[in-house]
Amino acid sequence: MNVERETLAQVVDLRLTDLWREVFEIPQEQWDLELLGWFLRTAYGQGYCDALREQQRGQLCQELSDAVAATL
Repeated sequence: MNVERETLAQVVDLRLTDLWREVFEIPQEQWDLELLGWFLRTAYGQGYCDALREQQRGQLCQELSDAVAATL
């Protein structure tokens, strides 16, 4: 995995911590496509809300670009 992907994954995972916790509280044998769809829609919605709350448009992308540049 390249640096950009790792950095993005870390940022997204931190923003979705509560959702990840909720997913792993459900036993795997209870997972189905409906539940998976619900979690995917919830994660997408969370990302959309996070973007709307940014003080500057594209702030997350700028922060990630700066973080990646610092590692080079």
